[in-house]
Amino acid sequence: MAAQPFERLGLAFGERTHVMGVINLTPDSFSDGGQIKGADQALAVARRMVAQGAAVLDLGAQSTRPGAEDIGVDAELARLLPALRLIRSALPQVLLSIDTFRAPVAAAALEAGADWLNDVSAGRMDPDLLGVAAAWGCPLVLMHSRGDSRSMDALTAYGDLVDEVVGELQEASSRARGAGVTASQLIWDPGLGFAKSEAQCLSLLDGLGRLRAQGYPLLVGPSRKRFIGAVLNEPRPRARLWGTAAVVCKAIAAGADLVRVHDVGPIVQTARMADALWRRPVGSPS
Repeated sequence: MAAQPFERLGLAFGERTHVMGVINLTPDSFSDGGQIKGADQALAVARRMVAQGAAVLDLGAQSTRPGAEDIGVDAELARLLPALRLIRSALPQVLLSIDTFRAPVAAAALEAGADWLNDVSAGRMDPDLLGVAAAWGCPLVLMHSRGDSRSMDALTAYGDLVDEVVGELQEASSRARGAGVTASQLIWDPGLGFAKSEAQCLSLLDGLGRLRAQGYPLLVGPSRKRFIGAVLNEPRPRARLWGTAAVVCKAIAAGADLVRVHDVGPIVQTARMADALWRRPVGSPS
């Protein structure tokens, strides 16, 4: 499958894993809400992540954790745009992704210099976002989820989990194509922790190869999530780094192209080692 939008941005898939750094501009995210206060702090975090090897920075101003309040377009833009504009001005070469499910936010962010969109609802919550992505020709992450922040924990009934995730992402891709998005713009994200129990997250990780086999680049976002906390009996999200690193290795072995994490420095090292183990170039010594 062609990947022109990514190549245009200087990002090639298949040879190594790219790390996406999470920059939460929210006071209530599950892991680091309220840690970044204002655009200047966001820029400092962005500089550090780029120095540590992040290929993409993902800015989010609306929390999508279970039970999160929906703050609306105006409040999301008020949080997002000052940081986005400052980072874009100071770091003109860095790739900036916007974590939003709202079309007006997506359009304003792209106008302000963002490079791609990351929609946890895969176009369900605001189908007009798909048209925005089509008009700009930008990369678009379609993440598997059900319901919203307040209802998703009650929507974990599946028959064959991996088959249903694949099928629902195929449906989302069809909706995006119908809105004018090209296949070469799309990235799939299996949505670990979104409408999935601890056991289902582990099963989904076992099935990542079936998602990657559909031909779309694959992004996996395990960072500090509660299923890792459950396995480790670790209630503190910031103390789940090594559990996150283990999941990153599992994802890379299954062919993931990007991993979305908070702890960029250690995960860049983890990804490089995992790439050396599972992405040996053709013809290299076994």
